[in-house]
Amino acid sequence: MVKAIWKGKVIAESDESEELENNYYFPMKDVNQKYLKKSDSHTTCPWKGEASYYDVVVDGEVNKDAAWYYLSPSDMAKKIKGHVAFWRGIKIVE
Repeated sequence: MVKAIWKGKVIAESDESEELENNYYFPMKDVNQKYLKKSDSHTTCPWKGEASYYDVVVDGEVNKDAAWYYLSPSDMAKKIKGHVAFWRGIKIVE
């Protein structure tokens, strides 16, 4: 079981996460979406494709672009479709 925790709140918890490039990608069904707020940010990975972001919000505190996902990942990264990863101070506990 892997968890993503920020400000003492469990943002995601799953035994079906996918590890890729030292990041855990959590299935969206295992993410507590009340902590996510859609961001307008996007970046491009040369091999995974375009990433979109969520701000993570806990008790009114915003962690800008702290979660990302690939809506349409490349064939090489298809295992992370429908998954979300975290960074920017969000603790991943295995």
